[in-house]
Amino acid sequence: MIKAYAKSDIGKVREINEDAFYASDSLDEVQLYMLADGMGGYKGGEIASKLAIQSAKNYIENNFQQIEKDKDSIIQLVGSSIEYANMIVYEKSKENKELEGMGTTLDVCLIYNNRVFIGHVGDSRVYRIRKEFMRKLTQDHSYVQKLVKDGTITKEEAVHHPQKNMLMKALGCNAFVEPDVMVKGFLKDDILIMNSDGLTNLVSQEEIFKEAKKNIEQAPKELVKLANNNGGYDNITVIVIKNI
Repeated sequence: MIKAYAKSDIGKVREINEDAFYASDSLDEVQLYMLADGMGGYKGGEIASKLAIQSAKNYIENNFQQIEKDKDSIIQLVGSSIEYANMIVYEKSKENKELEGMGTTLDVCLIYNNRVFIGHVGDSRVYRIRKEFMRKLTQDHSYVQKLVKDGTITKEEAVHHPQKNMLMKALGCNAFVEPDVMVKGFLKDDILIMNSDGLTNLVSQEEIFKEAKKNIEQAPKELVKLANNNGGYDNITVIVIKNI
């Protein structure tokens, strides 16, 4: 059985919350969790994140029954749902001059048969806690992550890099996007954490681990509170999911 708790908060600086999320009811046949962090002037970011989640959700729910429930088919479904959402957001940005250049990150977690199928674009993150170990499952599609990978800067330097928020890949900015799609085990007592960078830019991985292990129901609220206490410069969204 899956239990999930979520919280989204505007933070202390921004005027609107451009993050959006979706969490399945625990009784739904398709266990689906999504998080998007929008960007773009006017109301662009807010529209992009909501639209991305709605589009990907509809795509998965409309097609899940028709597919073989094997690993490859579900991977394909998750990847296609993100490509579809990208197309919808991209076309919307072309319709309206004020929405030009809007985009969003998108993380999709579809849980089925003790596995989590993850689709990812941008720099929002998915972590998994298993026993006493927390691992980041997604790679940030950011300029700074590329510098770390190339060995130009260290992981420590990346934390305070001035171009930390520059994305190399986002949803809705181009006609096509290639999401990262993967499948991981999601066993009894495993915990997944999905979050926007408004959390990870202000709260350490150790603190995230500690709060999620302590109490999954309270964790999203406590983590949002920590991020706000540390400045709350951005919108903050956290989803904590446990395989009970």
